[in-house]
Parts: sequence; structure tokens; C-alpha cells
Amino acid sequence: MLELSQIRLPIDHADADLEHALLKALRLPKSAVGSWSIHRRAIDARGHGKRAGVRFNYTLRARLADPSAEAELLAKRPRDVRAAVEKAFAVGSPPAADAKRPRPVVIGAGPCGYFTALALARAGLRPLLLERGRAAGPRARDVTRFWRQGGEVDPESNVQFGEGGAGTFSDGKLYTGIKDRDGAVRSVLEALAEHGAPPDILIKAKPHIGTDKLIGVLRSLRAEVTRLGGEIRFETRVDHILLERGALRGVTTSSGEQIDTDRAVLAVGHSARDTFEMLHALGLPMEAKPFSVGARIEHPQSLIDRALYGKFAGHPKLGAAPYKFVRHGRGLTARSCYSFCMCPGGLVVAATSERGCTVTNGMSSYARADANANAGFMVEVRPEDFGAGGDPLAGIAFQREWERRAFALGGPDGRAPAQLLGDFRQGVASSELGEVAPSFRPGVVLTDLRECLPEVVVSTLQRAVAGIAHQIAGFDRPDAVLTAAETRSSSPLRIGRDPTTLQSPAARGLYPAGEGAGYAGGILSAAVDGLRVAKALIAGL
Repeated sequence: MLELSQIRLPIDHADADLEHALLKALRLPKSAVGSWSIHRRAIDARGHGKRAGVRFNYTLRARLADPSAEAELLAKRPRDVRAAVEKAFAVGSPPAADAKRPRPVVIGAGPCGYFTALALARAGLRPLLLERGRAAGPRARDVTRFWRQGGEVDPESNVQFGEGGAGTFSDGKLYTGIKDRDGAVRSVLEALAEHGAPPDILIKAKPHIGTDKLIGVLRSLRAEVTRLGGEIRFETRVDHILLERGALRGVTTSSGEQIDTDRAVLAVGHSARDTFEMLHALGLPMEAKPFSVGARIEHPQSLIDRALYGKFAGHPKLGAAPYKFVRHGRGLTARSCYSFCMCPGGLVVAATSERGCTVTNGMSSYARADANANAGFMVEVRPEDFGAGGDPLAGIAFQREWERRAFALGGPDGRAPAQLLGDFRQGVASSELGEVAPSFRPGVVLTDLRECLPEVVVSTLQRAVAGIAHQIAGFDRPDAVLTAAETRSSSPLRIGRDPTTLQSPAARGLYPAGEGAGYAGGILSAAVDGLRVAKALIAGL
């Protein structure tokens, strides 16, 4: 199979135009091509102000009618045509089942845990998946109630905990910077499409599912795991890990039940603070690591569309425009800031998992049809910023400090502190909104975000705005709204694991995995880590 990239066409092109472009690129007649397909499609908006306009950029794959001619063509055209490489991910085959050996346990039903369980179930190992939160349907009702009414969050059923993990209430983004060296990325995308995700996730350069569609996907994944002999228990928190002579012997749940097992995957997500404390007390090696703190920033989606797509803004084939930026500071002590989890046509949502704390995040439906665009406006914080020393839990204490300050400003009814961008840049408290209506529910309290963000975060964001506005026209709009505090961009610690076996060095049979353990950053990379951990677990049987 041949692969051709950089096939650019206007956004209103016809299907016949794409085939014509393929034949032109191959320099072959139609009769010489047996079949072809779209492998990847991206939006190229770099020339929206020029004659070329916004275009689609395709990567296509083709098979020639005479397969022997492919090698000859590749030899003649080494630069613009290459051989397509397809890697099929396989977890491997477990040895014959030992009836006396307990089944593997997976702790956490986020993307990492679910894909670990799916792989183990498909291998015939009948995993037991334990999730502290509720199933997707009841969980969605709990979360919606909290968003609408405010008040106290349910510590076990919220944006962080429950079926699907934190990714359930997000944009459902499925792009990642990790390399698909073993076919695991493609395997995850194919499984999601098989279980009801939009088929276009297989070809879009920046695919997303949307919160509204994710719940159905989760239910379908759950059905396959159970059909293959796996078991899923919701509202079952793992409170203790049982070790004997440096090896896993079982877990104890919140109901007091002891479950014997010698293999368990720890896929608890980045907000399982009580679990991290338990593991630290147990002596598992872990270390504090950098993470990020900031606020959600909201602009009208129409402004972002015009900034990125120019006269093509609003075109039905383009949808709501996403953006991404990184601004690097200068000097040894300077910080960089960046956009995180950008949600086109989305909402800013309450994402705490602890009472007395206020945390923000963003989400979008598949249609991305809401009025505002939002993104995390983030600055990296380092262990030296929160005085980690040798304490791997110091980052958690740092997160809590700023979350509690945000809660104190917003009040006990669940509102969040907010500030207009123009006031934020000038260092004065906001007193009234402009035209940009904040989407956070149950509402916001206008204030000065210097009261709930670290000084290094505030100063870095203030300096970055002008530069970002050169990249995204209108980003510096004075009545854009900042809502705080965003603290859960990634895990504040990393749990040690052997790079070959992926097991904890202090607990044979225990596999730290995914975003919570510090080995992923997002839905897709967490799911991929789950597949790779499942493969390592089977290899170690």
C-alpha cells in the first residue's frame, strides 16, 4: 500500500476532485489504481488571509491494480510517495488458565482502566474492574445536579470520579503527541468507533467524541467486557493494597471486602488523592512532578472562528475553530504558558472532587454549538514552587490551597471566582461583566484572581496576552472572562514503575498506569497506556 501526504484541496471540493488529486500525485491513470482511501484529514487554516484560503490537507492511501508496480514506483519516487506502515497492536496470548490463580483486578474505570480491562477480557482473563464512582447514567445526573444547583459536591460521583473518568465530562479529545510505535493508538480509535464513537475519528487529524456521545460509548465498552467474562463493580473504592514480602496479595474495598489477587492495575486518575496518600503510607516509590495551574478563559466562538478561518468562518464543513498556543518566557526563572484542553463551542464546568474546593474545567458536546470558546490558560508549576523537598504529596497540598481560596471567593453555593481579562491585566478587581457571558454554572463572583492564583501564574499570564493576540486576533479582548481555579491538568506526582515490566519496584504484580500514575495526559494516551500495561501483565504471567 502506498501513502501520499500534503494533498491540499479547497473545503468545498467534490469527491471526484480528491480522486483526481490522488491520480495527479501518483502520475498514474485511473486504471492503474485498484483502490484508495482517506487515511487522515486536517484543516489547513494558515492561508485564510491569502488567495488559497482555508483548505483540507489529506493523507491518502492507495493500492495499485498491479501490486508488483508499487515497489517500482517507490524506488522512483522516494520523497513524495512512501510505503504505508500498518502496525497491528496485540496484547499477546496468556498461558493456559490456572484455575487456582485469582483473576486480575483493574482499579479505576477511566480510559486507562477500561482499555486495560477490555484487553484482558479479550485475552480470556475475566478481569474484575473496580470503580469508586457510579455508572455513567447515574453519574451524569449527579454531575448535572451539581452544575445546576451548586452546593456540596458528592465526593464519590463527580467530574473526576465515575465511569469514564475525568474524560467523560470534557470535549472527548482523541489527539495526542505520543508516537504510535506499536499500533496502540490506532487500536484505541478503532475500538471506540466500534463501540459507537463517530466514524470520522479514524480520519480526522484532531478527532473528538463529545461528552454527549461518550456515555453511549462507555455503556457499549462495559457490555463487551462483561460479555467476555469480566465483571465491573461501581461504587466500590479500593481502600487498601495488601502486600506480602514485596508482592501483591489482594485489595480491600470500601465495603470491607478483601479480594485476593496477585495482579492489579492501578488506573485511579489524577485526582485520587486519598489513594495516593494510602500508597505513600504503604511505602510505594513515588515523586512529586511538575503540573500546571491557571484559569479557564472564555471568548465568543465567533471571534475565534474569524481569527482562525477569516472569511470562511462559519462554514458548515469547518465547524467551530479550535486553537492552540504556547508562549515561552525568557530567562532562567521565566515560565511558559499554554492553552490546555481547548473546547470550541463549549462550557466551563465545575470539576472539583472535594468539598470546600472550587475547580474549573471545560467540556463540549460533539456539535460544539455553544456560544463561547474556552481553554485552560495554564502555567507550569514545579516541585520547588510548592516546597516538595522529599514529599511526593506536596503538589496535592499546593492544589488544595488554591482550590480552597477559590471556594472562599466563590462562596458555599458553588459559584466560581471570575475576572475580566482587561481587569486581570491591569491588576484590578472586576465589578461588572461585558458582552461575554460566562458559561460556568451555577454562576460566577467577579473578583480579583490574584486572590486564588499563585503570583508566578498571574504574572506569566499577564505578560503572555499581548503575544498570543498576535497569533489569535482578539484574544486580548478586554471583556473575555477568566474563571478559576484550574488545577487538575495532570497528576501532581508520578508513581514509580519498572520500565520493562511496568510493575511497581516495591510491589510485584501491581501496575501503576495512566494519567494518575504520571504516565499519560489525556483520554487517548491514557487508553494507550492501559493497552500497553495489559500486554505487560500478560507477558509476566
